[in-house]
Amino acid sequence: MANNALGTTSRLVGLYVVIALATVVAVAVLATTAPDLAPSEAWGHAVIVAVFAVLLPLRLRAARAGSRRALTAVVVIATVLALVNLVEAFLPAFPDWMRLEMVAIAVLMVAVGVLAGRARRRRSMAG
Repeated sequence: MANNALGTTSRLVGLYVVIALATVVAVAVLATTAPDLAPSEAWGHAVIVAVFAVLLPLRLRAARAGSRRALTAVVVIATVLALVNLVEAFLPAFPDWMRLEMVAIAVLMVAVGVLAGRARRRRSMAG
């Protein structure tokens, strides 16, 4: 059952990576075509989202290989990303398109955190 949850988690993290890369591309394009839609805060957000798009799959891969600490890291990272993106979505510094992206990431990360947390509990009970 934990492997099924981690399989779904992997797909959600893959979607997060796609959104993160699309965000960086969108900010880069908008910086030249519509600079008002790509303020410096948008760049900061895009870079941080991209960093976690590298880190989260690495931790998830280790979790799938059996690392309990990596699974805990996935839960923590997903929780922090959900909270930070939800808070940022209400800040006036970001354009509307990015606020939607932030809410989407928050929803994805809630799902990742819940699924990874369930897998973590199952591993705890099994071993």
